[in-house]
Amino acid sequence: MGLRITQVDAFTDVPFAGNPAAVCLLPAPRDERWMQNVAREMNLSETAFLVRRADGFDLRWFTPAVEVALCGHATLASAHVLWEEQHLAGAQQARFHTKSGLLTADRAGEWIELDFPAKREEATDAPAGLAEALGTKPVYVGRNQFDYLVEVDSEETLRGLKPDHAALAALPVRGVIVTSRGGAGGYDFVSRFFAPGAGIAEDPVTGSAHCALGPFWQARLGKNTFTAYQASARGGVVRVGVVGDRVKLGGKAVTVLRGELVETASR
Repeated sequence: MGLRITQVDAFTDVPFAGNPAAVCLLPAPRDERWMQNVAREMNLSETAFLVRRADGFDLRWFTPAVEVALCGHATLASAHVLWEEQHLAGAQQARFHTKSGLLTADRAGEWIELDFPAKREEATDAPAGLAEALGTKPVYVGRNQFDYLVEVDSEETLRGLKPDHAALAALPVRGVIVTSRGGAGGYDFVSRFFAPGAGIAEDPVTGSAHCALGPFWQARLGKNTFTAYQASARGGVVRVGVVGDRVKLGGKAVTVLRGELVETASR
């Protein structure tokens, strides 16, 4: 028997939208090179690998190019698969041990709620070439341990960005989060996320980016809960709640594909 791989569209309830992730539940840990090769073969923004342990699951995430320390949509997809394939009972919490500590997921009706660490940014000078790479002048630039966070003047500006990905890839960060207040769509804020240096030109919906966006907009809008939209070509909705040093990320998910690594590939 090979290893099953399930592809899930996260932060959406319709196929072919949101952010696709592959989820592979392993019977035992595998080496990093093998996991990286599988992620490269899947060629999605993230592939998640899970190994059961006494108090939950070990969870690691790989882009086609690198392992990452925090990923929201592939964690959402992993929780969805664990409940859908009955590895966990419907009311049982999903517990994930990761490079970013313990992360949990709970079912809330049709939604899945993730409990993630807040990743607050601090104001910084814009690095050389950032405005030119984005093609617009930032209203604000901040940085956290992962990314630059750039506010632009409007949703129209944000949706119209056509960045220079080669220039963005040269920046010494995982990626660049671009955000603005929501416009006519009724969302509190909108965003896009570019991470060419991590092998992802534009990520469709980025849960971990909202760990920075939640606290950022909390300070500006004077509220703790938000409905956000990531305005990529696929698009996706994220419910965001800021609770102290944690961020609650709510989303839906739908399975679109189930496959199997053949025996020779799974060794």
